[in-house]
Amino acid sequence: QVRLVESGGGLVQTGDSLRVSCAASEPTFGRYNMGWFRQAPGKEREFVTGINRYGDSTNYADSVKGRFTISSDHVKNTVYLQMNSLTPEDTAVYYCAADRHGAISRSSSAYDYWGQGTQVTVSS
Repeated sequence: QVRLVESGGGLVQTGDSLRVSCAASEPTFGRYNMGWFRQAPGKEREFVTGINRYGDSTNYADSVKGRFTISSDHVKNTVYLQMNSLTPEDTAVYYCAADRHGAISRSSSAYDYWGQGTQVTVSS
């Protein structure tokens, strides 16, 4: 099974940018759709964005559309989440996930493998 390790989280200020990474233990090209989810304290885990197994289709939650960008580097087996114009509402633990089946899903239950998460905190 694929192992996922997130990195790059931290403390930033409102309006700043941050890029988080998800390194996979095996190639994801042609094998896994990849997703980013986030969970804030006291809230349910929510879909942020996803990219398909070939890297040519993406999907974004309305709350991040135009500010966040997902990308994949199939040579490095790494998926990135570039986050711009951050606000305190973006504060959460960000999780990377891999899905072996179908198209990009917004449902966390569709994903088979998860990383441990990386904390992103945006101060006002």
